[in-house]
Amino acid sequence: MSTSPNGKTAQRKKLRIAVVQPHLAVGAVEMNLRLCASLVREASVMHSPDVILLPEAMTSPNVFHRSLRRVPQPVDGAPYQMIVRLAKELHCTVGGGFLSVRGQHARHTYVLAEPDGTTHLHDKDEPSMWETNFYTAGKDQGLTSTSFGNVGMAMGFEWGRSRTARRLRGKVDVVLGGSCWWGGPTWPVMREWMARDHQYNALACGEAPTTMARMVGAPVAVAQHVGPVESDTPMLPGVGWSTMFSGDSQIVDGSGTILARLGPEDYNAIACAEVEIGPQEPIHPIPIGFWTQPAAGIVQGLWHYQKLHGRISYKVRHALGGFPWQQGVPADLPNYNPAGASSKLTLDDLPAEPGEGTVTANAGDSEAQLT
Repeated sequence: MSTSPNGKTAQRKKLRIAVVQPHLAVGAVEMNLRLCASLVREASVMHSPDVILLPEAMTSPNVFHRSLRRVPQPVDGAPYQMIVRLAKELHCTVGGGFLSVRGQHARHTYVLAEPDGTTHLHDKDEPSMWETNFYTAGKDQGLTSTSFGNVGMAMGFEWGRSRTARRLRGKVDVVLGGSCWWGGPTWPVMREWMARDHQYNALACGEAPTTMARMVGAPVAVAQHVGPVESDTPMLPGVGWSTMFSGDSQIVDGSGTILARLGPEDYNAIACAEVEIGPQEPIHPIPIGFWTQPAAGIVQGLWHYQKLHGRISYKVRHALGGFPWQQGVPADLPNYNPAGASSKLTLDDLPAEPGEGTVTANAGDSEAQLT
């Protein structure tokens, strides 16, 4: 028993969560899905959890490479069906994120599937940096009600944004999701500056779950990518972006204490811990700025130019029908799909698309106009 923020006595529940940290290959959708499914089954056998989480971008790491144009899958396609099938097979909730086709645009969608087939979808609030070349911003709040409580969902740099904490604070029992948090390039120029900011960025990745838990007032679990990755560099043809995913998959309680953690050496690894969920008082204020903590210089410097370049590229390519996924019939799913429902929406059912770059902003969100 505990005291909730409104002063009433609240019953706490235990939730056993496993996070999966895979090393995935760029553009290899089918191979990556097979690996993810294998690791989820392994997590079930090892830990018998209530929830198993895969990272965002489970079909391919989000890098700047032409193969990413082919990565988006129908929102109810193979990645979605895999998550639903695993949840039913293993009798637990399974989550994972992938580039999806929702209606006439690509999004980055995180799916939570419950054992009875109920699914909950959340689209990332906006693409990060070069990701803007391949998909567009989501519009939902990432809040849903499951059989085990109220859940907030977050992906990627959402874990480091103040507006994520604002939309979830005091409203959820647990925050679940994944990330694909890459580092800076290993260019020979400005080597010391690059190395310093890569370390800052890795520290921000590691501290984000703890900070979010303390601001929201709920336990947090995030699954990350791990390992080296090769990318191109926007607007610099022939210049590579050789970097790494530092891992740092974590399960954190509502006070910010890390209960389980995977590091940069933990390839295709699994961690599990039991958290206590239920109403509790947030212990950290939410910063008024865009980020929950100052971003590394390399992130600040590249954030704006890469986003602008990517938005223009996506808009032009989309207008010309240049994405392979545009050849399919536009369809979508609601963000909540109860067990047994046939909820696929056709083009005639879809609402009109909002203006480019639409986000739900809050007072104090100092960069809302830029997204």
